[in-house]
Amino acid sequence: MEHLRFMQSAYQEAIKAFDEGEVPVGAVIVKNGSIIGKGYNRIEKLSDATAHAEIIAISAASSRNNSWRLDDCTLYVTLEPCLMCLGAIMQSRVNCVVYAATDKKLGAIDSHYYQQQIEHSFGYFPEIISGIMAPECSHLLSTFFRKIRNI
Repeated sequence: MEHLRFMQSAYQEAIKAFDEGEVPVGAVIVKNGSIIGKGYNRIEKLSDATAHAEIIAISAASSRNNSWRLDDCTLYVTLEPCLMCLGAIMQSRVNCVVYAATDKKLGAIDSHYYQQQIEHSFGYFPEIISGIMAPECSHLLSTFFRKIRNI
């Protein structure tokens, strides 16, 4: 049930993005049962293509942890990470990624499979758990895109 509790926190971050007119993706990073970093998409607000929820959460966790190394940390994110975010996850050494909804277009974990190449380069790959709160997170994304397209 820990996964559900932390994914609910990531979902709350996604709602913040939704309320600000951003694609509703939220992320939290957990170490030893405590959230040490949070983030939500801020691409439009910051005019920064790298301002994805995962990147912001990694930055916040690194600051709080006083280290860029996030060993023994788990990232919870409401949408399957893209290739840029997967690169940041690998660089920061996050141990486990728990994501909700798949991203068939840009997802870099299960939707587009880079694991073999990354394991070859880095010598490891984080544990992956998917599907926690997938219906709720998918619904939030669908609602957002219907709203901005006035469907």
